[in-house]
Amino acid sequence: MLKVLYEDNHIIAVVKPAGMLSQGDKTGDVNLFDEVKKYLKEKYKKPGNVFLGLLHRLDRPASGIVLFAKTSKGAARLSEQFRNHTIVKTYEVLVSGKPKQNKGLLTNLLGKDEKLKKAKEYADGAEANLLYDLIKSNEKYSLLKVSIETGKFHQIRAQLSLAGMPLVGDVKYGGEKWSNKDALALCATGLEFEMATDPKRVKLTIDVPKEWEDNYLI
Repeated sequence: MLKVLYEDNHIIAVVKPAGMLSQGDKTGDVNLFDEVKKYLKEKYKKPGNVFLGLLHRLDRPASGIVLFAKTSKGAARLSEQFRNHTIVKTYEVLVSGKPKQNKGLLTNLLGKDEKLKKAKEYADGAEANLLYDLIKSNEKYSLLKVSIETGKFHQIRAQLSLAGMPLVGDVKYGGEKWSNKDALALCATGLEFEMATDPKRVKLTIDVPKEWEDNYLI
């Protein structure tokens, strides 16, 4: 069942489960974009096609808050906020190990990383910056709050792996396997933005999946 966090005349924010596509692809698998369109069509009994603008994405194995536009005005206004980096996105991740400091900045030239050399975003050795805060740790595993300036390809996954703290479930970047092969321990837990037609800011937050705490941080 679709979990709606926020909705007004122009935008809607929902929670993407781990393992679900943000939008459809050649697999034809269930995707969040189509589920939101279906929700709006049924809720408002709309005939014909329903307008919906995808403003950003999450990797399929990740979970968390995703924002969509219900109108062209909403799409234009929120897209501008994304371009100007006035939208605040925060993530929480479960990693193996513990950082040496409780908070810090990681800076990497990710084009030098073997796993990313074929990604066009890193062809020129682009610099990537990641800020983290330690929320809790039992030494073997740690829960971190993370923010990044730009959403480059697999940036969080790659940078934390290079720092010796791969995400749990992220086998591609050296993380250990866990029970859910379709998911990794990355959740978009915070999103703050300005309404499309009002300067009022909206701040949304969700908790990380309960199993992270129950299985890894007790």
